[in-house]
Amino acid sequence: MTTSVSLVSRADVEAAAAILDGVAVHTALEPLAAVPGLRLKREDTQPVGAFKLRGAFHAASRLDPDVRARGLVTHSSGNHGRALAWTAARLGVPCTVVVPDDAVAAKVEAMAALGARLVPVSPADRAARAEEIVAETGGALVPPFDHPHVIAGQGTVGLELLGEDVDRVLVPVGGGGLISGIAAALADSGIPVVGVEPALAGDAAASVRAGELVAWPAADVARTAADGLRAQRLGELPWRHVSALVEDVVTVDEDAIAAAARLLHAAGVPAEASGAVATAGALTHPALVGGRTVAVVSGRNADPAWVARVLAA
Repeated sequence: MTTSVSLVSRADVEAAAAILDGVAVHTALEPLAAVPGLRLKREDTQPVGAFKLRGAFHAASRLDPDVRARGLVTHSSGNHGRALAWTAARLGVPCTVVVPDDAVAAKVEAMAALGARLVPVSPADRAARAEEIVAETGGALVPPFDHPHVIAGQGTVGLELLGEDVDRVLVPVGGGGLISGIAAALADSGIPVVGVEPALAGDAAASVRAGELVAWPAADVARTAADGLRAQRLGELPWRHVSALVEDVVTVDEDAIAAAARLLHAAGVPAEASGAVATAGALTHPALVGGRTVAVVSGRNADPAWVARVLAA
């Protein structure tokens, strides 16, 4: 799979939505009583517990069947790998996931339970090892964020917001696939999109401030509990979308992420740390909540030990 230099269009997202019909859940918008004016986009209710199903299934479905039959390959700390393993099982093809050796154990176990072959490596080596496996097997790389078909699939989250009464969308940012797709779907709609990321993995915010793509060391981004947002930098194609279509990217500290998770869990929303980050953005930056703001809860596949510590605090 090669990366296009063109931005994903709303038409691309609409085409992805047709492929995902009957596969991905059209997720609900729910108010969070503790934060007046905020509603939650419940991507934690997808079959694999995270929005990643949308991009993984769409991208895999667009592959040449002969290539797909040789296997799907990716690198992931958990949710994308889980989504691709689920997709591979549904399509009847093999799946290999290169997993960073600091990945949450529960997420690794979930990928294995879906039949994925797991290849553990150091976080800095995962993309290169995935490319090697593609060369060895003749299979197809389905990257976690830096591909137009992945972005278009994730963009169906935003497409579902068209026609809703929304004045802003807060989106967690890791590699940038989700925010890119949502921004593409909402382009020219008058609905601004704001990224939220952990301050300990603030490469996207740093990139926006610098006006160019900034990378952070793996050891730095590993400090955040939001393991799904530990990308060292935005992908090249996501960066094009963020710089062209996203209003801003703001950061939140670990205490705010924990506080948001407590509010969400108390409301019956079992968000993982990454899934709580957009809500943490509403808590940290109240000016972003103007009465009709949506925060994307990106996933529920939490580290049980982290949840226990947070809820006991």
